[in-house]
Amino acid sequence: MVRQERDRRRPEPPGHAPGSGQLNRILVRPGFRERVEALLRDRWHEPVIVVLLDGDGLGCQVPGRRVDGTVKGKRLVRRFFWNILRGLGVAFAYGFYLANGAGSGGGKLGSPLSRRITVTGPEGALALGLFDGIRAADGPWLAFSPTRIALVDTGSTQREPAQAAPPELRWQSSDPRSPEVDLRRRKLTWPDGSVFAFPLRDRDEEKHLRAHLEPPNLVHWPEHPGNPGPQ
Repeated sequence: MVRQERDRRRPEPPGHAPGSGQLNRILVRPGFRERVEALLRDRWHEPVIVVLLDGDGLGCQVPGRRVDGTVKGKRLVRRFFWNILRGLGVAFAYGFYLANGAGSGGGKLGSPLSRRITVTGPEGALALGLFDGIRAADGPWLAFSPTRIALVDTGSTQREPAQAAPPELRWQSSDPRSPEVDLRRRKLTWPDGSVFAFPLRDRDEEKHLRAHLEPPNLVHWPEHPGNPGPQ
């Protein structure tokens, strides 16, 4: 079925990168970024830069948290059954790996539950507020202005923006606990030493962010009509 659909060579939908090979890539329809930008410009009266994050498979190394971000000591019954399912899943994955040319140069076996460690820090890390917000969001957009940072959830980006619920502000930085921003390295560092390395959704988001960066790590803020921004 997939091959037949490819052979028809229909035009790629908006937000899909031809030849990316990502059959399950989430469609991002035009208009969602603009809605988030408009929401925060109206609230902050500052220029903003908005990027879509990849909220799948995030992990953390913080005392008191499991690697998936859940709090240790909670949901013990659910964790018991989840561990059983996880064991079955790993066994199935390994069997599939052996049946499809293990050792033939296809790369090492990767656990289906492997996660990218994006948050590190001490127990109760300040970065966990943003991390938890991203895990709960269906369409996590990270927004920056000259003085603020926020996480906005638009919900699924596959539907038409006009049919989607209004963007929801899930997290916002607050002084003096605001993180230091390094957009070039895509890292936020809080006063307690906790770090969040934010993963962008795809190459389109990487290009969008690079378009606002100037060497060595300066930011070219977009024009904000009617408000020149902080002087």
